[in-house]
Amino acid sequence: MRDLALWPLRFFLGFTFLYAGLSKIFDRVYLDPSSPLGVKQQMLTAAETSPIGAVVRLSAEYSTFTGLAIAFGEVAIGAAVLVGFWTRVAAIGGALLALSFFLTISWNVSPYYLGADIFVAFAWTPLAIVGDHGRFSIANRLRTAVRRRWPEGNAERRTMIIGGSIATTLAAAGVSVGSAVALGRRGGRRANNAAVTGLAIVPVAELSVGESLKFTTSDGGMAYLLHPAPDSYLAFRAACTHQGCPVSVEDNGFRCPCHGGKFDRNGQVTGGPPPAPLARIPVRIVDGVVTTA
Repeated sequence: MRDLALWPLRFFLGFTFLYAGLSKIFDRVYLDPSSPLGVKQQMLTAAETSPIGAVVRLSAEYSTFTGLAIAFGEVAIGAAVLVGFWTRVAAIGGALLALSFFLTISWNVSPYYLGADIFVAFAWTPLAIVGDHGRFSIANRLRTAVRRRWPEGNAERRTMIIGGSIATTLAAAGVSVGSAVALGRRGGRRANNAAVTGLAIVPVAELSVGESLKFTTSDGGMAYLLHPAPDSYLAFRAACTHQGCPVSVEDNGFRCPCHGGKFDRNGQVTGGPPPAPLARIPVRIVDGVVTTA
């Protein structure tokens, strides 16, 4: 049963990295250099305080390449760990990638244990040390097949060659298709200036002073409408400007659950790592209904 002990960790990390990579590829603003939620602006912000700021700034100059490398790296690591293909190598890659996130995006999180990246980096170490024990392992099945086909040959060498050829072919196909998808969706929706004009949110009579309302913009994003004073309405996108996590309304403003970012009721940053205020959505009253302007 010892070799089963790491199954939960293996499949959790594998799925998480695979999902993270795919979500970046399909995210419309991830490669948008002008979006505060895009990888370029995130890197430039992180570079200001990161201990590896010079490297981050250099990477930001080639943000499309860097962004795609991160996304495809996460996909490759997650998929390799899930199917058991070079699990130790993939785990080392996962630990290094998580460590790079800790040194950049999560570096300003205080106290440090509120950031997830450092925990993810250390979570990869057991798999980097012991691997997958041959359980649910494509590499182990391939090795067995090679030994049956060439019983007198060097099975490990043949397994590396055949496995490497398969991995290279799949990677080339995946990168080609994924890059086309990511680049094709780039800039399709801006975080700050999306087309939300003219959307009816709520009748004035249904939102009392001091209340807030969560609504969906016409481009599918989540947002909050606040009614702080009798003649005042404020609307903000519900996306933290740090990493795009959904924020929630609290008594004194907004809070991001991912890395502890805090904003006041005017959307201004009051704590944590967010680099900019919440994106504001202009609103007006038309025939007794609050609408986007």
